[in-house]
Amino acid sequence: MKPYPHTYTVTAVGQKTGVVPVAAAGLPDIATTPPPEFDGPEGTWSPETLFVAALSNCFVFTFRAVARAAQFEWTNLECRVDGTLEKVDGVTRFSKFVTHARLTVPAGADEAKAKQLLERAEHVCLVANSVVAPRTIEATVQVG
Repeated sequence: MKPYPHTYTVTAVGQKTGVVPVAAAGLPDIATTPPPEFDGPEGTWSPETLFVAALSNCFVFTFRAVARAAQFEWTNLECRVDGTLEKVDGVTRFSKFVTHARLTVPAGADEAKAKQLLERAEHVCLVANSVVAPRTIEATVQVG
């Protein structure tokens, strides 16, 4: 890993209407629009979905690192994050996030340890630690 600080630069350029491409050096552009809740079209990423996606994505990468450090064997992790957007004190913002994590482990795995590692991943996820809204995790472990 490179030493801190790390800087990430993303550019968005838009006109009065239409898609706003989001770009970063060396990466494919992502077409974005307002979400349907703000009268945008269906079928494109929005700032809101990208924000919540960052939490879900970071959780999976963080769990990989936590499990690797603990030498814990697992086979699959499905992570869904529900972000609630509402007006709070007259300001529209995300008011809470719920991470739904379903981890599949091989037969004979320590299920209590698996849950502990899921909770640890939520606790140390750098994107999650960068939000101010309350966060909770609902973790399940299945053998299979």
